[in-house]
Amino acid sequence: MKLLAWALHLHGLGRQASACQCLGLRSSMGPRQSRWAAIQDIGTGSDLRGQPCAIARPQAWSRLPAVNQPPPTWSSWHVPDPWIMRPDDANVAGNVHGGTILKMIEEAGAIISTRHCNSQDGERCVAALARVERTDFLSPMCIGEVAHVSAEITYTSRHSVEVQVNVMSENILTGTKKLTNKATLWYVPLSLKNVDKVLEVPPVVYSRQGQEEEGRKRYEAQKLERMETKWRNGDIVQPVLNPGVTMKLMDEVAGIVAARHCKTNIVTASVDAINFHDKIRKGCVITISGRMTFTSNKSMEIEVLVDADPVVDNSQKRYRAASAFFTYVSLNQEGRSLPVPQLVPKTEDEKKRFEEGKGRYLQMKAKRQGQAEPQP
Repeated sequence: MKLLAWALHLHGLGRQASACQCLGLRSSMGPRQSRWAAIQDIGTGSDLRGQPCAIARPQAWSRLPAVNQPPPTWSSWHVPDPWIMRPDDANVAGNVHGGTILKMIEEAGAIISTRHCNSQDGERCVAALARVERTDFLSPMCIGEVAHVSAEITYTSRHSVEVQVNVMSENILTGTKKLTNKATLWYVPLSLKNVDKVLEVPPVVYSRQGQEEEGRKRYEAQKLERMETKWRNGDIVQPVLNPGVTMKLMDEVAGIVAARHCKTNIVTASVDAINFHDKIRKGCVITISGRMTFTSNKSMEIEVLVDADPVVDNSQKRYRAASAFFTYVSLNQEGRSLPVPQLVPKTEDEKKRFEEGKGRYLQMKAKRQGQAEPQP
């Protein structure tokens, strides 16, 4: 079931747009109420299933449908004026921040998942992000290029949806397009009446034989990884609404750690699984910290931790809200990778984290080499 979703506008409205703003709804509501209002406005007709649509970032905001107008059919909606990457989207070298792209990817996944989960009659729901499996940054996106995002539901279990998202950059002077990002995300449908209630997911129609079995293997693999995360951190992984801002901030913190270490132009190369351990509740102050855990010859792994501190409720203690591993590379003025200064672990904890990071690096390197080998 291929989906190119709704128009995302993350710039003209203070870069805080949610799914509801993409539908032209008033932005005076809070993030959760906004997304829920958007879902209620979409409707639940089964005719939405399997219809292609497109996602981009429009500049002409007035062209989107008004609040009381029904949304256009997904198969015929035209994307107006794709969004050009601007200087405030990028670093001093002109490379678009990884966090900006992560936020676009998450909103695309939330829209397609929510649309699918409301494609049958029944209790209305909103799709909440449970896990970002992995995000690869294949090529830097630069100022002046246009971002295009496409999303596809590749597997559904009883209570979860796997979404694969691709990001393309377009050079508007030459018309050349290239794949810049690939990501896999997992969502679960939460009831609009009770966000602690997880609903069942409508089954998806697979386009080829064997696709369901492949998806089931990926589902079992990520389930096992989540159990390992639970064992390592002593907590659970919970779905969260509107995590795009947090993900963006996590990338910015990781970028600062990487830039301080090598003092050159740095870009996000990949993001290992982002786990959301608990919801960030209203009235909490969040602290995002990053620490370098491993360096190879040309890459740096940074662990990012998000802690929430309830300042208005003395009965609650500080808790871990999210965690992830970001990989950064250093680039010269021509955009080619540079060797990075090597991290020298000193304490036993630092040495342990270094070896764990080395294991993740070698595992991913072997996986890439296996994918690059020609199939017999």
